[in-house]
Amino acid sequence: MIGRSRDRLLAIAGGVLLALMINYNSLLARHTTPVFSSWVAHGLGAVAALALVVLYSRIARPAGSETQRETRLPSGKVPLWFYLGGIPGTLTVILAAITVNSRLTLSGAIALMLVGQVIFGIVSDYFGLFRTPRRRLVAADFFGALAVLAGSALIIFGGA
Repeated sequence: MIGRSRDRLLAIAGGVLLALMINYNSLLARHTTPVFSSWVAHGLGAVAALALVVLYSRIARPAGSETQRETRLPSGKVPLWFYLGGIPGTLTVILAAITVNSRLTLSGAIALMLVGQVIFGIVSDYFGLFRTPRRRLVAADFFGALAVLAGSALIIFGGA
């Protein structure tokens, strides 16, 4: 039960950080360009990721430890599509910087991103995309997507 609570708190923290990132990114895009603000966001993200990898490798997994030898990746080629994860992230940052500075606003942009994530999640589950297990769709999937879509429409059109 504690693991689930931690996961939920991490998900909430991730959502808060996403909203903050979009807000500050759009502010930077307003004074420069959306592409430049995307470069700044991804550059800072790369530096932070590198710092976390170095910190983790020094603290949690000292050199020569048993856990380090057990978790090595198998020697094989990594599929090229594994490296494409940054493309949707880059497009998200650029499009968010553009839409937040429009009539859509921050909450509308985040709501539509959630709609896209839910719908793509349903499609990925059904077809088993990206090596995920295939899952049969149930009515709750569609009701969840419909609820997110209705909430997004209220956010976007209700505030006008």
